[in-house]
Amino acid sequence: MRDRKWIIGGLVVFCAVVLFPVWYGFGTRATAAPPDLVLPANDTACVEPTEWMIANHPELLNEWRYEVIRKGRTDYVSSTGATYTMSFTGTCLRCHTSRATFCQRCHDYADVQPTCWNCHVESQGK
Repeated sequence: MRDRKWIIGGLVVFCAVVLFPVWYGFGTRATAAPPDLVLPANDTACVEPTEWMIANHPELLNEWRYEVIRKGRTDYVSSTGATYTMSFTGTCLRCHTSRATFCQRCHDYADVQPTCWNCHVESQGK
């Protein structure tokens, strides 16, 4: 029983260390506003509806890559029935000409590092 003060003190220190991240983050969490994007002026519609593209464009681009490289297919029929060429450079970058004002703002906001730019270059319109 003479070790009671050491046990209680150890438990207090242990709880303080374990719960420090919770206490530190409590009340300091601020939600950043989504980025204000510069939308393309030369087209009024994307290959799919805007909300769908926001949520699913990485999967769409991965599907396009697979279809073109593995299966040799180049045409994409959207949910609206329109046909597009499955090409990041030829289709997407035709409208979204500036990586800095469109792509990078959202990717920075979401803290993701896409690998698109390892192979694809920005269009000349920047």
